[in-house]
Amino acid sequence: MLQPAVRLVWLGQVPYAELLALQQRWLRRLQAEPGPEAGALLLCEPAGPVYTTGLRGGLTSEETARLRALGAEVRPLGRGGLATFHGPGQLLCHPVLDLRPLGLRLRTHVAALEACAVRLCELQGLPGACARPPPYTGVWLGERKICAIGERLGAGPGGARPMVVSAVEGTLRPTAWR
Repeated sequence: MLQPAVRLVWLGQVPYAELLALQQRWLRRLQAEPGPEAGALLLCEPAGPVYTTGLRGGLTSEETARLRALGAEVRPLGRGGLATFHGPGQLLCHPVLDLRPLGLRLRTHVAALEACAVRLCELQGLPGACARPPPYTGVWLGERKICAIGERLGAGPGGARPMVVSAVEGTLRPTAWR
C-alpha cells in the first residue's frame, strides 16, 4: 500500500501574513478534499521580524509597544506556548497535515519534527542538539532553544479527521528575542 503523499512547498522569503493565509488555504483544501495527499509542508524564510504569541501570552503591552516601535510585527496566534521570534535567516516549516492516513499521533508527529531538527543541526556541524522529554517541545543546543514547535490540532470534515497545523522555526545561530 502506498504512503499518503505530503507535498513540500518552498515559498522563499515571504511576509508572515502571507504565510498564514497560505496555511489557512491549505487547511481548507485538505478539509474539503480528502484524497491521496496527507497535506503539505510549507517552507519559507520570514521577510521581516515577527513575534508571535501563543494562548499563554508572553509579551507585556509595554514589550509589544517597544517591539512595534522598532519595526517588528507582533501577532497573537491560536497556538500553545508563549512568544516566539521569527525573522530573516530562519527556516520556518508550517506543516498542514491530516495525521490519520499517516498513522501518526500528535506526540509522534512532534517527536519526528524534533528528530528532523536535531539531524539538521548534525548536518550543519552542530553536535549535541537534543529534544527534551514531554511536556517540553523543541530542540536545544546546550541551554539555548534553537527550534520551537507550536501545534494546533483541529478536526477535519465532520469532526472525524485529526488535522494538525504546525509552526516549526529554527535558526542555526541561537539568539535571544529580548
